[in-house]
Amino acid sequence: MYDCLIVGGGIAGLQAAIQLGRYKHNIMVLDAGDGRSALCQSYHNILGYPDGVSGPQLREIGRKQAAEYGVSFVIGKAEAAQKTGSGFEVKAESGDTYEAKTLLLATGVMDRIPPFPELMPTLGISVYICPDCDGQEVKDKSTIVMGSGNPGANMALTLNYFTDKLTYVNHENKEVDEEIMSAMEKKGIKYVEGPIEKVLADGSDFRGVVLANSEEWTSERGFIAFGGNEVKSQLAQQLGVDLHKNKHVLVDPRTKRTNVENVWAAGDLVAHSEQTTIAMGDGMQASIWIHKTLLAEKG
Repeated sequence: MYDCLIVGGGIAGLQAAIQLGRYKHNIMVLDAGDGRSALCQSYHNILGYPDGVSGPQLREIGRKQAAEYGVSFVIGKAEAAQKTGSGFEVKAESGDTYEAKTLLLATGVMDRIPPFPELMPTLGISVYICPDCDGQEVKDKSTIVMGSGNPGANMALTLNYFTDKLTYVNHENKEVDEEIMSAMEKKGIKYVEGPIEKVLADGSDFRGVVLANSEEWTSERGFIAFGGNEVKSQLAQQLGVDLHKNKHVLVDPRTKRTNVENVWAAGDLVAHSEQTTIAMGDGMQASIWIHKTLLAEKG
């Protein structure tokens, strides 16, 4: 019986694990090993890393740091969660089950990324997902937005703040609203409709795309904006946690506690907190209140 089971070994989960380990609680992290931070090759807007730091590097540092405080790690994907008489039980896909007095859900979000193998080494280095994190990285550079319908068009309009050398490739040929199309025309954003056949890249350097009709479009940078990202709130739903209409988890802004007693949530899973630095803060804040709760229960 763990004091707290953290589901998700990304940035929020690891920050909470470190702090709860420092509080001398018996903590386990169940980590599927995937997610945004496992893919991003460089974050550029984190204090202390002016030259960038990769998600995998941050995760490795975090695991080592948490392990020094006695935190246990299990690699596996959580499949089901339920409340028990003494706390909670979480079942992994492997069939193994884990029990804990409290739960922290940090299962995150997964972006809809087209399955081009050339894209993976470029993510966070020359191809980006978040304009708040990485809009600065395309400043005055030719940039292709690979997207679908309105989400891709809106991303192109957002990036126009940083560069006027923009091309939007509507990979899925989804309809773009007239007013959005008109706004792109006014900003001088090139609009291309048609599926991408191949992504052009030299290692981590994005070079452009080749369309199914053999047209080749080149640029220095890329952005991905397909919409329909997966919010991994299935466990929260099973436990009766209140969700926002977009499937993100609703929490108390001060404590990160959900409406279900002894269940907290942190990071990208929580409504409107899709930033690495905010995920760290969420994990820390949740861990403080998990500690307070465990202390109160011990009497």
